[in-house]
Amino acid sequence: MRYSEFSRERRVSRVSTWLIILLVGLVGVLVYRQLINRSALFNPYAAPRAITPRGDLASDEKTTIELFHEVAPSVVHITALALQQNVVTMDVLAIPAGSGSGFIWDQQGHIVTNLHVIRDSSGATVTLADNSNWNARLVGFDAANDLAVLKIDAPPNRLKPLAIGTSHDLQVGQRVFAIGSPFEFDHTLTTGIISGLNRSIETPSGRMSGAVQTDAAINPGNSGGPLLDSAARLIGVNTAIATQSGGSHGIGFAVPVDVVNASVPDLIRDGRITRPWMGIFFREKAGTILASLPGVVVEQVIPGSPAHRAGIIPMQRLPNGSVAVGDLIIAVDQQRIDTGRDLLDALSRYSAGDTIVVHVIRGEQTIEIPVLLELMPEEIPADRQSKP
Repeated sequence: MRYSEFSRERRVSRVSTWLIILLVGLVGVLVYRQLINRSALFNPYAAPRAITPRGDLASDEKTTIELFHEVAPSVVHITALALQQNVVTMDVLAIPAGSGSGFIWDQQGHIVTNLHVIRDSSGATVTLADNSNWNARLVGFDAANDLAVLKIDAPPNRLKPLAIGTSHDLQVGQRVFAIGSPFEFDHTLTTGIISGLNRSIETPSGRMSGAVQTDAAINPGNSGGPLLDSAARLIGVNTAIATQSGGSHGIGFAVPVDVVNASVPDLIRDGRITRPWMGIFFREKAGTILASLPGVVVEQVIPGSPAHRAGIIPMQRLPNGSVAVGDLIIAVDQQRIDTGRDLLDALSRYSAGDTIVVHVIRGEQTIEIPVLLELMPEEIPADRQSKP
């Protein structure tokens, strides 16, 4: 090798060495700077911050908390059961098939819920607030109002019945509370107001009128749970939501407690509705042009029912989209009727086979219509439910 070539290779080698040293140095500087910057993120003296005193809860918060603690022990979780056969062992097992809510009616173990919560089940389990589970038996149901009564054999000291209120005097804007098990999160409390009264809705058990509308969040699993007023009284049974997605959009509905308080005693006594039946759906007049008049509006008449045969006329939707008011019931056998509760109370004094005289305002006339009462059927087929 000639000297010049050897000298050139040594120079190239020295340059490469210095480049490597320079790169290693740069990497070292960058790593050092990263370590310095990272160490600035940490403080070895870090400690929990001092707690800022909250002060007292607001009075409305205290009221809501007290209401929940008072009512929660009365609300139950209901698991509907279905029978399924094991394909290997051929054993028949009861498996969960759905869930809902309910509440304790009395210390004899009667539980009120929606019929659709347990309708297609072979049995049900009731979970009390203390997390104890009890097998439930079906006592009876009121399909027209989507109500069912179950019975468990829990000792009375574990059963705290709800206080019962009224629904005929409810007002739009009144504050309400719902407790139930939405999506199986038991004892969930939501609040809102009454946003409408006397709504006609489709429930899983059929068409129902007179429902209480609320914007308190009601989701799947809330069905059968109580709707309460600010005095912790039952004013309705949460039964349905208006939704396109399956979740609450601020429109929930409840069976009014006046209907519940008329149906449940019948179911406990006889296992079915034994009060006589006219075959109408009615609505209160609050918020309508008829509010200054006495009586209740006949919203629907069930085809083939006693009211239908007697010629009672319901509200009718006209071709132009407006609604013609039908008969306005103002009395039964001279007993004045001002509210739906008055009508239910009046009918409870009669038996199937009795003939009553129903006084109605029709147009500008007051007329008397004899109606032969019948026993309420256990089911009202969908094709017999007329539309207003």
